[in-house]
Amino acid sequence: MSYRVALVCLGNICRSPMAHVVLEDRLVRAGLDDRVQVASSGTGGWHAGDGMDRRAAAVLRDAGYDPSRHRARTFTIDWYAENDLLLAMDHTNRADMLALAPTVPQMSQVRMFREFDPEASGDDDEVPDPWYGGSDGFRDVLAMIERTTDRLVSLLPEMMDSARR
Repeated sequence: MSYRVALVCLGNICRSPMAHVVLEDRLVRAGLDDRVQVASSGTGGWHAGDGMDRRAAAVLRDAGYDPSRHRARTFTIDWYAENDLLLAMDHTNRADMLALAPTVPQMSQVRMFREFDPEASGDDDEVPDPWYGGSDGFRDVLAMIERTTDRLVSLLPEMMDSARR
């Protein structure tokens, strides 16, 4: 039985697909790729079916990742049944996700991605949207995603054990 983690941003072409690619990479390195499945989506559906933003893909490729398989998807109520952990990139994404929660208990599935970032603080817990900026913004987001993902992967075995209880 797999533990399923979903990463969610606005359009599913920058932040969440970057996190998806990095998380899959880190799961392979940790030997957890056979126990954890990863998905990503956006709360807005206007990019559904599109590939990753070219700037996001370039930053990932430059760092040694393969961004080529991504196709944007839209977050729906079904994601609650299909995933164990839903990680929002910012508070607006989180609010949009919670608005679709079928029941109050399922709202606990939704957490902030940077909740796992060792450098995050109470007033700095969002992954900034690099869409309107230049390459530096995408590189900054990748660094944030990498350190957050490293911590998340270290905690996943415990989270999976808790989910089984």
